[in-house]
Amino acid sequence: MELTEIYPEIIGHSPAIKNVRMLLSQVASTHSNVLLLGETGTGKELIAKAIYRTSSRSEQPMVTVNCAALPVDLIGSELFGHEKGSFTGASERRIGKWEMADRGTLFLDQIGDMPLEVQAKLLRALQEGEIERIGGKEVIKTDVRVIAASNQDLAGQVQLGTFRNDLFFRLNVFPISIPPLRERKQDIKDLAMHFLQRHARQIGRKVPRISGKVLRKLYAHSWPGNVRELEHLMERTMLMTTGAVIDQLFLSSYDEHLNAIMIGKRVKSIDEVLRDHILQVLTLCNGKVAGAGGAAEALQVPPTTLHSMMKRLGIRKAYPGNDQPHPSV
Repeated sequence: MELTEIYPEIIGHSPAIKNVRMLLSQVASTHSNVLLLGETGTGKELIAKAIYRTSSRSEQPMVTVNCAALPVDLIGSELFGHEKGSFTGASERRIGKWEMADRGTLFLDQIGDMPLEVQAKLLRALQEGEIERIGGKEVIKTDVRVIAASNQDLAGQVQLGTFRNDLFFRLNVFPISIPPLRERKQDIKDLAMHFLQRHARQIGRKVPRISGKVLRKLYAHSWPGNVRELEHLMERTMLMTTGAVIDQLFLSSYDEHLNAIMIGKRVKSIDEVLRDHILQVLTLCNGKVAGAGGAAEALQVPPTTLHSMMKRLGIRKAYPGNDQPHPSV
């Protein structure tokens, strides 16, 4: 069976996403811990669920803890539970998420936000397979597979002393880096159609076709919010489009501002901004560089100058076409 059939929720055929599917197929059936790394919006939780679904633990629960969404003083209780009277407000015994995931899978999202004191308890749970509830004396044996995820540089946090070195290596048994959307642009059309089909079903409409003009705009966008941003954009576009063809994107002013200045978490360089601008002008001019109506005329530079700039910035004369982006984009 093809990996695309095993993991139908993972959309795309780019080399980067093919590699992710291959890594999943290698680790899913094992009991090894997995560390998912990637920017916000790349689909780390989707990948975690795909690992769980195709694992030998799929009949047991998958329990999720978002380490960034909990107050620092409650993460330990949420994860390992507590006994009645162990602290103010502990009016009854509480079973923690780790214990709930016994014989199953625990997904620790935003692991980089876990406090150091809780990291120490997590390390013991991973090494020894046992926990103690807060305020309790009983040692509880467990069998839990951990899938952790972070959009932060955990190795950098280790150097800064905000993340335990021993815990990092315990979690980093099988790391999988989820590529940002800007590094897998050839998947954009497949992803966009997938989201359009989903939202069309929800509102009972036919799926509109995406025009070449809109596709070029999708390829030119830098996607600071990654796949999540594309999904929200397709939902908004579906609601705003009444005809059979999508011929306009409904980017918010905030989206457009971020696209203009950011790549992922960093600010674009001058050359990157210039490259994006030239590509957008080429798109508006249907790929024409010189002559009347060409990009050189629009940019008010000699064609020879524009050709030199394009060569220096890695822009080939063939700009993104109607159906798919050029490899140089």
